[in-house]
Amino acid sequence: MSRAAFPIVISGPSGVGKSTIADRVIAEDPDTAYSVSVTTRPPRGEERDGEDYEFVSDEQFDELIEEGQLAEWAEVHGYRYGTRKSAVETVTASGTDVVMDVDVQGGMSIKQLYPESVLIFILPPSPEILEQRLRGRATDTEEVIETRLRNAIDELGWAERYDHAVRNDDLEAAVENVLGIIQAERHLKAQ
Repeated sequence: MSRAAFPIVISGPSGVGKSTIADRVIAEDPDTAYSVSVTTRPPRGEERDGEDYEFVSDEQFDELIEEGQLAEWAEVHGYRYGTRKSAVETVTASGTDVVMDVDVQGGMSIKQLYPESVLIFILPPSPEILEQRLRGRATDTEEVIETRLRNAIDELGWAERYDHAVRNDDLEAAVENVLGIIQAERHLKAQ
């Protein structure tokens, strides 16, 4: 008999390392799998369609919304991102927990649709370090960096709505904390 699997949302402001943490959790925990997000933005670098993201046109994204196929979606810095319900349900039906890295509002939508989900908010060590991380990417204009930083500071207020908060002072410690939360939640949900 397989165990009941659940969605795990790893979220937080841009620049806190949520995608890196999600990738490491999946690599270290064989009972998790990644839910590939749908996006209207073009691929960056070596991103692969269907593996890193599912890249779609604005029209295709509109169709997904109209057909009710998305568990959550948001517009972030001019592009839309979302999670297909079918991706979440296929993975959890197999007995594997599905890990999603989504924006902070998207996490709340996932919780409404899947009450058994676990929401983990990643906090930056400080606003100054968050700014350093955003500037260190060297992929955005000054205007985009300033917008991301303002949005990130505003999004910190969402942490109290999440089930758990983890500070990313150190990547290794943050990953260990997230893995510990997942193990504890599995234990609670098994009872």
